[in-house]
Amino acid sequence: MSSAGSSTSRLATPAQQPAHQAGPPPAEIAAWRRHLAAFLLGRRALVVPIVGAIVLLLFPTLSGNNAYWINQLSQIGMLALVVSGVNLSFGYAGEVQFGQVFMFALGAYLGGILSVHGTTDIVPLLLIGGAAATLAGVVIAVPALRIGGWSLAMASFFLVICLPDVVAIFTRWTGGRNGLVGIPAPTLFGETLDTTALYEVIIVVCIVWFAAYRNLVTSRFGTLFRILRESPVQASSLGYSPARLKLTAYAYGAFPAGLAGVLFGFVGEFLQPESFGLTLAIGIVAASVLGGIESVYGVIAGAAILQLGPQGSLSFQEYAPIAYGAFLIVAAILFRRGLGGIGQDLLLRAANMLVGRRAGAAVTSAGTLSAHLHGDTVAEAHAAEGAGGVPLLSARPGAPLQVSGASKAFGGVKALDDVTLSAEPGRVTALIGSNGSGKTTLLNVICGYAGIDGGEVSLDGETVSGRQPHRIAALGVGRTFQTPSMPRSVSVLDVVASGRFHTDRCGPLSSIFRLPRYWRARRADRERALIPLDLVGLAHLADDEASSLSLGTRRLVEVARALCGEPRLLLLDEPASGLSDEEVERLGRAIRAAAASGTTVVLIEHNFGFVTSVSDTAHVLHIGRLIASGPAKTIGEIPAVIESYLGSSAKPGSRRTLVQERALVTGPTTRP
Repeated sequence: MSSAGSSTSRLATPAQQPAHQAGPPPAEIAAWRRHLAAFLLGRRALVVPIVGAIVLLLFPTLSGNNAYWINQLSQIGMLALVVSGVNLSFGYAGEVQFGQVFMFALGAYLGGILSVHGTTDIVPLLLIGGAAATLAGVVIAVPALRIGGWSLAMASFFLVICLPDVVAIFTRWTGGRNGLVGIPAPTLFGETLDTTALYEVIIVVCIVWFAAYRNLVTSRFGTLFRILRESPVQASSLGYSPARLKLTAYAYGAFPAGLAGVLFGFVGEFLQPESFGLTLAIGIVAASVLGGIESVYGVIAGAAILQLGPQGSLSFQEYAPIAYGAFLIVAAILFRRGLGGIGQDLLLRAANMLVGRRAGAAVTSAGTLSAHLHGDTVAEAHAAEGAGGVPLLSARPGAPLQVSGASKAFGGVKALDDVTLSAEPGRVTALIGSNGSGKTTLLNVICGYAGIDGGEVSLDGETVSGRQPHRIAALGVGRTFQTPSMPRSVSVLDVVASGRFHTDRCGPLSSIFRLPRYWRARRADRERALIPLDLVGLAHLADDEASSLSLGTRRLVEVARALCGEPRLLLLDEPASGLSDEEVERLGRAIRAAAASGTTVVLIEHNFGFVTSVSDTAHVLHIGRLIASGPAKTIGEIPAVIESYLGSSAKPGSRRTLVQERALVTGPTTRP
């Protein structure tokens, strides 16, 4: 096993960088070009929104109190608040929902009713409206998310349809279908707010919310939400409950809709059910798609188009559902990333043009280009800090695994039949067998993805059978899958770092307010993630988008992610599939390093030569039954093992000897 200090010596040098990262050295690029390109790529990401916020706050003075545009910008700000909540639950967490309009209406009516009855201070009303919308979102989402699928979309859709009836039921307070009238002007610390002052309050609320929204989605929760959207199973393997993550995204997304509702009531001074109809619900989703479902500031562009176009045209309302439906179909095909994504692509191209292409191919990633411009890739930063001596892989003791009489059937097919085996810390235990022998099913039973029919599974003497997958993962179980799942728009470094999120938790509020705990966790995430990345030879790709990598490279990224969490039990499901000889060698080094660190490693692999080179013990499964166990280097000599691989044993008189049959099983020691 390599030492912690030597691990940094394998970091890629500039000469080892892939061709797509090639480019002129930073020193050869004019300083103004480097700074402008870095600015375009978001290195100074807060400059543009801060300047925009200042302009919006000063707009009444700059425009001479133009009443029309003050009203339009107020409406855009409120719609942006509502649309941002859709982005959070739909764009990031992947839950389709139409309930933002209901939350919007709830905040509006609650704020309007309280103000009519004498409570006009806007600060407590905003807090009440946001809290009420969040609570309603949780109440709606809990049963819907437990059912899964499209349940949340249907539940929220039902709320929009029944909204007029709900308002009518509470006519005494809401005014029913005739509307709630006589909403007084709001106050702030006892001072009545006129139209201009209310506009400024709306802009301040938008600034505060979008700062919080940006901080949340650029933290580890943005990564978790994207992983959840891509694969709930993957999220649970990281030690997080998919249902709880979805609920968090939906609850936080409902909060700004409640804020917008309170403001909407004061701007219009009149509320009626028709203002919160199905047309607006579909329009909000359309605005989210148009602006970019994963974009923070694209939301504002989508809201502006919605307000200045469809919402501002009375003649459009009659055909709005048809137009919105057609747009959503076209947008799903042509504008997958929305205006925000298109803008990012244009900025990246402009930055490429500024730094030139004298060294060859253009840089295809904003992260790699930004690192190239500044000469400070995360790998180089780690090389400078690595001498500090971070533990190579794991400081946690491994956990012995014991499977006793495990049985699992799917219908009438027994996938596992009374399987008993064990795996010890510091050793690599292989599970081998032909396709359909039950290897992956056994891993799923250990992880909790498949319920066990009989027997039990224990980890470090503690029974884990029957527990939820995320609770088992939180005990220190790392897992890779046959098909690696990588969320889009997430760097390799962040994907790998997600493996340790559950070991060093940092809540949403710490991320939003950028508390010291957030910065400590962020620094630790980057430091720890680079160690397994370096071990599998991918430190030079740390800034690349993980989903854009080849299948084999993604498998190594997934192994690095599992190692990053310092697992006590590491389960690898065919990690060498699709890898080149060099990649297989790096994978073997990583597996041996994990075992040398004390981790209990269980490996499923069809490459028998690779299995014998890295494993200590092997268990052979055949049609759900354990047929052989023993040292990995000699397991291939057992006739039953050969028969399970070849389908039949050597017949009497056959010219093929047992040694020849074993050669067919073991193959070369390295992958061809």
